[in-house]
Amino acid sequence: MEALEETWRNLQKNIKERELELQKEQRRQEENDKLRQEFAQHANAFHQWLQETRTYLLDGSCMVEESGTLESQLEATKRKHQEIRAMRSQLKKIEDLGAAMEEALILDNKYTEHSTVGLAQQWDQLDQLGMRMQHNLEQQIQARNTTGVTEEALKEFSMMFKHFDKEKSGRLNHQEFKSCLRSLGYDLPMVEEGEPDPEFEAILDTVDPNRDGNVSLQEYMAFMISRETENVKSSEEIESAFRALSAENKPYVTKEELYQNLTKEQADYCLSHMKPYLDAKGRELPSAFDFVEFTRSLFVN
Repeated sequence: MEALEETWRNLQKNIKERELELQKEQRRQEENDKLRQEFAQHANAFHQWLQETRTYLLDGSCMVEESGTLESQLEATKRKHQEIRAMRSQLKKIEDLGAAMEEALILDNKYTEHSTVGLAQQWDQLDQLGMRMQHNLEQQIQARNTTGVTEEALKEFSMMFKHFDKEKSGRLNHQEFKSCLRSLGYDLPMVEEGEPDPEFEAILDTVDPNRDGNVSLQEYMAFMISRETENVKSSEEIESAFRALSAENKPYVTKEELYQNLTKEQADYCLSHMKPYLDAKGRELPSAFDFVEFTRSLFVN
């Protein structure tokens, strides 16, 4: 009987110890789940901010572009980049929570698909994007100030790039780049897939010499600025030539001056495309034609 009582006491003791172990395990599981939820809350919010900020840099600033100057765009981009740098502290919080999960041997998290490594990589990419966007705007401002390329032309180039950058990656593949150029007025020939396209290949030699398959916004803008600069120079040269034809360096040329200095075919072409010259009061001058407007219209694209 005494042996039976001893066995019963041991059984009761084991049951109590087992209950304590189960309670301890339940608390551990509950604490682990709270840690999972806390990590997920911060990670999901941080990922959403990453996506929204990337969209702002690549597309959302169009509202600024339509009404603001390049300088205002640059200031807005600098402020956004400062925000990106400041959010590094939030990433540190997520990394600390991730380290705590590893220490607790938590290997799964049903509340989020994001990891500390993935978020850190995305933050670094966003930081680099912010720097590239700043550099690109500084490049545009310098081009406007030194080459004669207008701010309107630069805005059109930028907005057209963003229109064809459907994935908001900051890059265009070759087909998207070709479509973008056509939309800007480039007369590129239509060729069948696999057929040689020497004219487009010559352009790719400039913007994608390594043929990695993509053209970044910076490469694209450098190319467009270079082409537009050539147009500005050519436009100025032709405008100067017309001015030399005009007696007394007038801002217009007469029908007689055109036929005296050009071939009949050239003069006919000019007269059929030049608009009548209007004086300061908006009145047409007899037999006077606006060579400035005509010349600049030749180099719109």
